Amino acid sequence: MAGNSQRRNRRTSNKKGAQVGSGGKRRRSLEGKGPTPPASARKGHVKSRVANAKAKQAARRPVARRGGKGTSEMVVGRNPVFEALRDGVPATMLYVQQYIDNDERVREALQLATGRGNLHIMEAPRPELDRMTNGLNHQGLVLQVPPYEYAHPEDLAASAADHNEDPLIVALDGVTDPRNLGAVVRSVSAFGGHGVVVPERRAAGMSAGAWKTSAGTAARTPVARATNLTRALESYQKAGLTVVGLAADGEHEVGDLEALGGPVVIVIGSEGKGLSRLVGETCDYLVRIPMPGGAESLNAGVAAGVVLYEAAKRRA
Repeated sequence: MAGNSQRRNRRTSNKKGAQVGSGGKRRRSLEGKGPTPPASARKGHVKSRVANAKAKQAARRPVARRGGKGTSEMVVGRNPVFEALRDGVPATMLYVQQYIDNDERVREALQLATGRGNLHIMEAPRPELDRMTNGLNHQGLVLQVPPYEYAHPEDLAASAADHNEDPLIVALDGVTDPRNLGAVVRSVSAFGGHGVVVPERRAAGMSAGAWKTSAGTAARTPVARATNLTRALESYQKAGLTVVGLAADGEHEVGDLEALGGPVVIVIGSEGKGLSRLVGETCDYLVRIPMPGGAESLNAGVAAGVVLYEAAKRRA
């Protein structure tokens, strides 16, 4: 009997089955793997390849860049406000002093502001206008000019390419008078140019004064702002544009330079100092305007007009 019992125990111990410490592998093997992923997430699927191609294309697409915005500005006084409205200076709000003396200039300004349709008119007490203008003699009229939205220098050349034209661009180096900037914008518009580039620092920006001098052409001629003018000119050169600087001691006369007939950037310095050293060294050519009358220099607006006229002749 004892021998039979031992044989049964040995047979029992050889039976197969789950053992302690298996870690529940058999239970996990019965669990599902979750919902089927969409086709676009399945490696090798046609929709997955299409989605990956679109993502790569979007990554390569250039991002539009802007040159930033200027600062808002206040035009104060009856004559300045009237002239700004008459000359098309953009504005968002006209503040009118309560109980103002309704003279001819006030009536004309209000008429122009009302005619725009998108310009808000608000009455305000005199102390509030004094506070807004830091005590300037506003005469009861204050016009708020919004910040100017500058283009990026690359936008100007791209705009010319969109119209299948050789770029004609003017860059200003050290020009600090907004009226000169406005005059240059007007000349660029008159001779078919594609825009103006100004440095971000130590240079005139598109203020109300520049808008007025441009005589409305600033609405259709972009102004770009460059963080570093020298680098912006070098970027133009890499894109195939010739950089021509205007200098009193230039090697070439402006009427003899054939490069003005092609893709070109004309660089004009300040009336007193001319081109800065780095900008002058970056230029491909330095040209001069012959002045038999003996004048030492021309202001930026007049100089730009002369060179742009020569460029326009060669492009006609």
